[in-house]
Amino acid sequence: MIATYINAVSIIIGSLLGLLIRGRLSEKFKEVVFSASGLVTLTIGLSMAMQTGSYLVLLFSLVLGGFIGYLIGIEDGILRFGDWIEKRSSRKVSSEAVTGGSDFAKGFLNSSVLFCSGAMAVVGSISAGTVGDYNLILIKSVMDGAMAIIFTAAYGPGVLLSAASVLVYQGIFTIGGSALAPLMKESGLNELSAAGGVLLLMIAFNLIGVKQFRTGNYLPALLLAPLFSSLAAVLSNALPFL
Repeated sequence: MIATYINAVSIIIGSLLGLLIRGRLSEKFKEVVFSASGLVTLTIGLSMAMQTGSYLVLLFSLVLGGFIGYLIGIEDGILRFGDWIEKRSSRKVSSEAVTGGSDFAKGFLNSSVLFCSGAMAVVGSISAGTVGDYNLILIKSVMDGAMAIIFTAAYGPGVLLSAASVLVYQGIFTIGGSALAPLMKESGLNELSAAGGVLLLMIAFNLIGVKQFRTGNYLPALLLAPLFSSLAAVLSNALPFL
C-alpha cells in the first residue's frame, strides 16, 4: 500500500498548491484554467479511448453502464455526498449547495474519475501489491499531483477529497492484485482504459462548456468493459464465423 499512499499524498500536495493559485486568480484567469484543463483532459481521454480493441464492447459498456448509473442515480448520490462534506467542513449552506452540484462536489467527482479511470491505476497497483514494483504508481503520482493543481485551481478544495477515492480504489487492486490480475487480462485492461477515456472526454466537454454530461452515471462502464471484453473473447472462440 506504500505506493498508493504516495499517490494520495501527491494529490493532497497538488491540491494545496492549487488552492494557493486559485485564491490569486481573477475570473478571466479562472476561465483560462478551465479551458486549459479541459483541453488537457480531452487529449488524455482521447488517447485512452483509442486503446479499445472493440468499439462494440466500448459502446455496449457505456450504454448499459450509463443506463445502470441513471437508474440508481450514481452522480446525484456522489454530488450529494460532496455537498454534505462541504457543509460539514464549512458549517454553512450556500444556495448552490442546496440545489446540489457545487464546485466542491464537482471537483471531488471529476478528479476522482480522472485519477482512477486509467489502466495505469489498475496495473500499477497490482504490480505494487504482487511484485513490489512501484514504478508505474510513482509516475502516476507525479502526473496526478500536476493535474490536482490544475483541477483545484478550477474547482476548489473538493479535489482534495479525491485522495480518499484513490486510496480505496487502488488499495483494492493492491491488496487483491494476485487474484484480480488473471481475471483482467491485457484486453480487459485496454477496454477499462478506453471506457475511462470516454468518461474523461465527458469531463473535458463539461470543463470547456461544450455540453454538460452527467459523468458519474457512466461509472459502471468501468466494471462492464473488462467483463464484455472477456465475453467477446469467449464468443469469438466459440463462434469464429462472427
